[in-house]
Amino acid sequence: MIEGLLIGLSTVLTLHNLLFVAAGCLTGMMIGLLPGLGPISAIALMIPISYNLDPTSGMILLAGVYYGAIFGGSTSAILINAPGVAGTVATAFDGYPLAQQGHAGKALAVAAYASFFGVTLGVILLMFLAPTLSSLSLSFQSAEYTLMMVLGLSLVISFSERGHYLKATAMVALGLGLSTVGTDLASGVTRFTFGRMDLIDGVSFLLLAMATFAMAEALLMLQAPKSRENPTLEVSKRSLALNQEEVKTIAPVISRSSVLGFLVGVLPGAGATIASFLAYSSEKVLTKEPIPAFGQGNLKGLAAPESANNAACTGSFVPLLTLGIPGSGTTAILLGALIAYGIQPGPRLYLDEPTVFWSVVLSMYIGNLILLFLNLPMIPLLAKLLVIPRTVLAPLILFFSMTGVYLVSFNLFDLYLMLGFALAAVVLRNYDFPMAPLLLGFILGGLLEDNLRRTLIVSQNELSFLLERPASLLLMILILCAVLIPVLRQFSPVNALRRQHHE
Repeated sequence: MIEGLLIGLSTVLTLHNLLFVAAGCLTGMMIGLLPGLGPISAIALMIPISYNLDPTSGMILLAGVYYGAIFGGSTSAILINAPGVAGTVATAFDGYPLAQQGHAGKALAVAAYASFFGVTLGVILLMFLAPTLSSLSLSFQSAEYTLMMVLGLSLVISFSERGHYLKATAMVALGLGLSTVGTDLASGVTRFTFGRMDLIDGVSFLLLAMATFAMAEALLMLQAPKSRENPTLEVSKRSLALNQEEVKTIAPVISRSSVLGFLVGVLPGAGATIASFLAYSSEKVLTKEPIPAFGQGNLKGLAAPESANNAACTGSFVPLLTLGIPGSGTTAILLGALIAYGIQPGPRLYLDEPTVFWSVVLSMYIGNLILLFLNLPMIPLLAKLLVIPRTVLAPLILFFSMTGVYLVSFNLFDLYLMLGFALAAVVLRNYDFPMAPLLLGFILGGLLEDNLRRTLIVSQNELSFLLERPASLLLMILILCAVLIPVLRQFSPVNALRRQHHE
């Protein structure tokens, strides 16, 4: 490994490769800042350029675009509640309330620090554990993936306020229902399309996320009284620094969320989205009596998903580089780029092509170091978005949301559908229905259906074998804990005394 690290360092630290790292990071970050354009779009734009480079430089450039887009995607989620990338949805839960309270600079700084340390820990784990984790990821079968999706859905209680569990469950059910719209890939039968060819491919995640978060937020801005203007912000460099108490608060959160995110990212098909939701949910379960509450500007609720999604991006390179299995749409594009260079990813990649393997690994750390120094000076400038009057900011959010969705599909029907979802989201949010469980159900619905179908085929409709596999048994125990712990807390003696005191 030491020899590989030296090879990677000598390659990455050349002037032209450092320039490719910086160019990739900067391009990815700027594209990630725009609502609706994610890492897939960013990498697709850079692939024609990368083909003119040697394999090592080309992969360094594309990898830089990947984590640069994830790094920058949190900015739009925090400032205007527009998580155009699935992995930054959970970032908006507490990041946007912090920005609305006049702490946009601190929110962006925490996101930057959490992202950097998430990647740092992910790179360290990748260097030491890649071969071992690649064999571990192969031991996960469809049954374990099914239970992991159920675990993600069972954590929906953590996204809801006390007394709103039924509302959160209803939104999960709605999200699962929306995920079934389109063509069933197993049978080729169209479902719930109402005869519309526009729905034959289903509902786009980007469309649903932008409608329920960004577009709905813009409509709520216009609906709010004029007295509720955006906070006046003066973001100085001093405001980006965290005090000792805040560092003590988020340091353990970043550590455990990074490890969790990396392990989830290693599993093919899991990715940064599930990692960020799981990290947010676990922190909400572990934290007793948070002040402020999660969803109202808690630093833990911001640090956990940001560190987890960036660590998961690093972890997703484990199955890509060691097994040749793409864990997400983005890594599938990177796999295509590797094959186009004549490089076959797999267990022998770090032996046959050590320069490519170790250069990509080390460029992640160097690239995120560059991103940290690029991003922090820009925070005061970015935070000024919030002082734009609502009458100007709301139309801008609507414009970018609709433009982002239209540029993906070039279909006017998607804009009408998006408007319908946004109006429905405004009504639901006025009645305190949470939007996060809707997106969680939608994201996990397709994965749950596919893996459950494979599980039932393999087991011949018998589920007893789940108890015979240690990984399945562990996941089932975690699901029970996720469901029962919040319920048991409601009936604990401490909560009973607190309710009597309030009464």
